[in-house]
Order: sequence, then structure tokens, then C-alpha cells
Amino acid sequence: MTRPFAELGVAPPLVEVLAARGFATAFAIQDLVIEDALAGKDICGKAQTGSGKTLAFGLPTIQRLSEGKPGVLRGLVLVPTRELANQVMEELSPLCQAVGLSALAVYGGADMDRQIAAIKRGTDLIVATPGRMIDLLDRGAVSVKDVEITVLDEADRMADMGFLPQVEWILRRIEGTHQTLLFSATLDGAIDTLVARYQTDPVRHEVEGKEVTVEQMSHRFVGVHQMDQGKAAAAVINANNRTMVFCNTKRMCDRLADDLEKLGVSAEPIHGDLRQRQREKALSSFSTGKVQALVATDVAARGIHVDDVDVVLHFDPPDDHKTYLHRSGRTARAGGTGVAVTFVLWNQELEVKRMQKRLSLDIPIIEMFSNDKRLLDLAGWDPTAD
Repeated sequence: MTRPFAELGVAPPLVEVLAARGFATAFAIQDLVIEDALAGKDICGKAQTGSGKTLAFGLPTIQRLSEGKPGVLRGLVLVPTRELANQVMEELSPLCQAVGLSALAVYGGADMDRQIAAIKRGTDLIVATPGRMIDLLDRGAVSVKDVEITVLDEADRMADMGFLPQVEWILRRIEGTHQTLLFSATLDGAIDTLVARYQTDPVRHEVEGKEVTVEQMSHRFVGVHQMDQGKAAAAVINANNRTMVFCNTKRMCDRLADDLEKLGVSAEPIHGDLRQRQREKALSSFSTGKVQALVATDVAARGIHVDDVDVVLHFDPPDDHKTYLHRSGRTARAGGTGVAVTFVLWNQELEVKRMQKRLSLDIPIIEMFSNDKRLLDLAGWDPTAD
């Protein structure tokens, strides 16, 4: 049993904000981390996305910063993507307001002059992507010399995306003693190096990862013809409320979203070449159900966390089995189940079968045209019986 936030030492104004949002009792990672973080200890936390780690680092950070001089940057949260920066900011803003702190999200693709102006007005906490933070430091628009608490969120994703040199560049510029809270889904070589270099005797906490497994979802592999592939995708999307579609390139995302619109399906692309405002609009429209499908690249999707995705459609088969699980897991979030369907062209069969072998999935590839009724009820038929 986890404890109420007040029992963990969380200050009354913050407990009130949490209660108003329906949070009375801590999640497992919060129950483990908050007391140690409030005591000023370095934390090395192993936890998956969706485990509640934002409040695990956010509550102690905000509470400890509230006791210092206002308007000076003393808290820094580094995250891998713009989307995650916004999500963290959304969660922490009401808590900052409750104790009179100002917070700001900074990331590439947004107006830098506005960000600089906001920093000049005084900010206590910045949530940043590494690249934009370096830009601001290079311009002398911000200083990290007074930072007392640093958070590295989703450190493994930052490593995957090649951001660790940038992260270390920033960390080396923080002067004096400070607290470092690091959270990652894995604590392998590169992350272990970060821990050794930038943390002092960290307390390690681990929440058993809810690693997505192949058993948590239904899998379908559908052989399609290139000329009919878009129509087949439209059939799947129209039969469900919310479908996340994955393509391997930005160009393919744009083309498919365009083709789907022509077929009467509301779809939005999301990838790194789009402006931040476009990405936010696409994600918001998908989250609220205004559009049926989000067509994403793997990198753009890393910061996106939307519950109640009915189907994940691999329009392009993923490059490896890990990517397949990561993509497909979006339909099995919050303990739910869902369907992952992979479209397979004739020249992709061999690589898909290799991937299936790595996943221990012995499921035949069933050839279908876009008018096949089985596309309208993917979970309703048994591929091994065909």
C-alpha cells in the first residue's frame, strides 16, 4: 500500500492542489522517491513512462525550491522531446503557482526571443530539451550557476536520440553542490556512466517496469498490395475510434495523412520537420478525438503518451522487434489491451518473419484487400485458423 502525500512530507499547499486533481495517494515510484528527494539526496530511479515519475521528481523539486530566493533559475529539468517538455510543464505548473514559483518550458521550434524575454522576467524552474538549453546558454540568455536541483527525465530516451553529449555539456556548467534526480526506463552502460559522473552516492529506487509484452495485445499481420495499402489503412481507421499509425519516414507520414484525408479519414501527421505549433495541434486533436488517426515517425512519437488507443497500425513494418514492441505498447497502456496490425508488402515478408521470430510470434501473414470485412474487426478473427 502506498501512502498519502501528506505522510511523505509534501507541503500542505501542494497536497491541496493534488487533492483538487483527485490525487490523494502516491503511486509506487512517488512513495519510494519523495521522502529521499525532499531530504536532498541524489536519486537514481528506474521507472517506465506512465508510472507517475513526473510528480515523483516534481513535488520535491518544487517544495525545495520554494524555500529559496525567487526569480533565479535554481531548478532545471532536462527532457528528450518538446512534447514531453509540455507534458511535464502542464503537470507542474499548478503546483508551482501554489507556492509562488515561476516555471517555463523551453524547446526548439518555438520562438526563442519570447523564451529569452520570459527568462529575463525571472524564472525559478526551467523544463528544457538539451539543444535549446545549450542555445540559450551560448547566447548568455540564461545561467545555470545557481541551479540547486537538476532532473534528467527519460535519460534512456535522451541516450537513444544521441543527446547525452549535450546533457553532459550542460551538467558540467552547473557550479557548486546540487541535487541530481535521474529517471530512466533502463540503467545500462551509457546511463550508468551518467550516474557515476554526475551523482553523489545516489539512492536507487526501482519500480518493476510494466514492460509491454506480446501477450498484452492481439497481433495481426496483413499482406497488402501497394496500390491498395492506403485504402486498407482507411478501412482499419474508420472501424476504430483512435488509431496510431507508424511510418518509417517523415515524407511517408505526410503522404499517407494526405491520402487518408482524400479517402475521407481525418488524420494528422506528426514528425520532426513540423513546427512546434503544428505538432501540438495534431496531438491535441488526436487526444480529444477530433481526428481519427495520428500518423507518426518513431522519433516524433517518443514524447507522445495517449491512452485509449484502439489500434496501432504499422503502415511500414518497424526496423526491429524492440521498435515493434515500443510502438505496439501504445495500445496496451494503463493495463489495457489492444490490437497491433502490421501491413506487409510482398518484398517485406522476409524481414517481418525474422522480426516475428525474435518476438516468438508464430502468426501467419494473411493476404487481404481493402474491402475485406476482417479489417473492420481485427480482434474478431483468428489468423491461425485461416
